[in-house]
Amino acid sequence: MSQAKDLWKIAPAVYLPALLYGIGQGAIAPVIALSATHLGASVAVAGLVVAAVGLGQVIGDIPAGALTNRIGERRAMLGATFLVALALLACLLVPTVWGLAIAIGCTGLAGAVWGLARQAYLSEAVPIELRARALSTLGGVQRIGSFIGPFIGAFAMKFLGTDGAYWVHLVAALLACGVLLSLPDVESVRRTRGSRPVAAQSTWVVIRDHLPVLRTLGVGAMLVGAVRASRQVVIPLWALHIGLDAQTTSIIFGLSGAVDMLLFYPAGSVMDRLGRKWVAVPSMFVLGLAHLILPLTHSTTTLTAVALLMGVGNGLGAGVIMTLGADASPPVGRAQFLGAFRLFADTGNGAGPLLLAGATALLGLGPAIVIMAGTGWAAATAMHRWIPPHPTREQPA
Repeated sequence: MSQAKDLWKIAPAVYLPALLYGIGQGAIAPVIALSATHLGASVAVAGLVVAAVGLGQVIGDIPAGALTNRIGERRAMLGATFLVALALLACLLVPTVWGLAIAIGCTGLAGAVWGLARQAYLSEAVPIELRARALSTLGGVQRIGSFIGPFIGAFAMKFLGTDGAYWVHLVAALLACGVLLSLPDVESVRRTRGSRPVAAQSTWVVIRDHLPVLRTLGVGAMLVGAVRASRQVVIPLWALHIGLDAQTTSIIFGLSGAVDMLLFYPAGSVMDRLGRKWVAVPSMFVLGLAHLILPLTHSTTTLTAVALLMGVGNGLGAGVIMTLGADASPPVGRAQFLGAFRLFADTGNGAGPLLLAGATALLGLGPAIVIMAGTGWAAATAMHRWIPPHPTREQPA
């Protein structure tokens, strides 16, 4: 009970910044492509500009781990806030498409630092009995922020045009930074929990020493990232394929996201009580099943049902990758390990839509979606094979 009280004590300082930052990310997500086309980009080039966010995250994962290890979670996030502020101002001012792409990529770099530092802090500060709930809640509040961010951005754009979305992200990031200053220092948490200080290691030594985990569980995380990212693409593409309008598609996608958001805390509770496999495997199985039956839908009703099933599958897995990374992370070089582990998941996030696009070009949309169903079931198999037994107090925490 006292451990739960300790979690609630740090919760506002941990989760409120994540919510605010997620709102900002959600606000700009729908307008990046539009901003690129306003600068003269073609549809294809605009897509590349949108992809710069994910590329920035992939590039930033390992440096984010090294930076966090060197200067600490709080300073790393403050530095990332400064970077994202400059990047967003550049988004408002740059006159060229490629300048916009670089600025958007920098928002991805900053997001990598924010995400890793939050994960590293909770991995260290929260007792292992509450770890999955803590990290699932972190994933949940980020999803809530991304869900409501476009609505706040749309309101701002009524007065400021497309620039309004970037101003929302800028203000939200600065507010998150202000809340962050009230965060308890992780070193004090270590002392409270009786943890011993540990010597630093280089990032490459940490990666080398934990390569067996990265090439097994990390590959599983990559497959999970691929099928999750696919979900965000296949719903609108299949809706277009069966002739639904943009408004109907948006409603279906929003309903799927709403179901997704409802499940993060139950998922974390199951992981803490029964083990990580009880969430990771069903999550990927359900996402794979939903992909498999998606090409059989031909109406608004049936597509909505499958989209809701995808929301259930994705929601079941809220926080599971962060939790698995935290479980596997060593006391020495925790942040560097988490950066490498997140690299696998973020690579999957980027590769999923590319795999879908390539398969669609070669085989058509329906067969491509079935291939992603197989990817989901491969992820379920990998999770079942490589997730270790339920972590205990004796394991590094």
